[in-house]
Amino acid sequence: MLTKAFIPYKGYYSTPFVRWQGSLANENSITLGAQTSKRWLATKDIDPKIFDYLMLGVTIGQPALFYGGPWASALIGSTQTAGLLISQACSTSTTGIFQAAMGVENGAYETVYNLYTDRCSNGPHTIWPNPKGPGGQVISENWVMDHFGNDPWAGGAMIQTAENVIKMAGITREECDTNALRRYAQYQDSLANDREFQKRYMFPIEIRVSKKKTIQIDSDEGIMETTAEGLKGLRPVLPDGKLTFGSQTHPADGHCALIVTDREKAKELSADPGIEIQVISFGHARVKKAHMPMAPVPAAQMALEKAGLAVEDVKVIKTHNPFAANDIYMSKQMNLDINTFNNYGSSLIFGHPQAPTAGRSIIEGIEEAAMLGGGYVLFTGCAAGDTSAALVLKVG
Repeated sequence: MLTKAFIPYKGYYSTPFVRWQGSLANENSITLGAQTSKRWLATKDIDPKIFDYLMLGVTIGQPALFYGGPWASALIGSTQTAGLLISQACSTSTTGIFQAAMGVENGAYETVYNLYTDRCSNGPHTIWPNPKGPGGQVISENWVMDHFGNDPWAGGAMIQTAENVIKMAGITREECDTNALRRYAQYQDSLANDREFQKRYMFPIEIRVSKKKTIQIDSDEGIMETTAEGLKGLRPVLPDGKLTFGSQTHPADGHCALIVTDREKAKELSADPGIEIQVISFGHARVKKAHMPMAPVPAAQMALEKAGLAVEDVKVIKTHNPFAANDIYMSKQMNLDINTFNNYGSSLIFGHPQAPTAGRSIIEGIEEAAMLGGGYVLFTGCAAGDTSAALVLKVG
């Protein structure tokens, strides 16, 4: 259990998420993330030189990724700051926030900038020399599609792991469609009153398309309308499966950032010093081969146990749910009403740019808890390799 790590209230943002091959398809995610961060820090009147460390989360290779954290810190204007690259698939944000909190807890860092950014669009095609191959043929890999389609240890595509859990837990097609419809309705709540909820944390992206033209993206792009009739008419993705393209997430592009520091600095940087956000505990798990959607449950249970909490003590629950089966399995295992968590949105609907996905959900959880007058926030979400990471925060 941590006691010294805090996130300033409003000391974070997420950009809109854009469906892959859309408006952000040709942008370097590291430079775009750093440029957006620099603009955001300026609006907050925060000097980037206050950061003594930077956590950069990227899971999909970009040009000059080799320089990672130090490059990103220089681009935001903190040229003296060292940085670390974290790449932990869907758990990148969760793991990075915890690593920053641990550094503050033990005195290694004072104020850490956490930047999580990814572009699923136009992912790299990696080539390795293979002199002993027939005719000197190369070994190649499509960074995005090959990884989505095959786990090198468990074998098979990620969607197959969800179908395995569906079969094991006796989950029906109707349950998957019903959950997808509910999550879409919750996302619609975030758009009410001219996107009142999203505007609590969302910061626009600016893209220079020519010397004379810059475009601004201030809301999610590529969200597909979801109806009961539309879901019913979709075919399963896999033969004899229960999941359709309507009950799984879509790849996306975007980024988010959070500041992690000690209590006094958090108050200084906070938009409301009366609202404290404390990082309490972390959980992680790895479940049996090719059953990834099971993993959020033991990770959540670990984080709650380390915090000395029961799930009933938690005010807000957010998950990374790339498949509808994730939340269905979790609700059954933890005796939760599936309709009461993931309010205002989740990755099932707004998409999945990898590194920043969990970060956006955590930020949304903080804002929801603040609206409710405070309380504990639990985030948990699966990640590649049948793993998961969870975080408990206290907002009050």
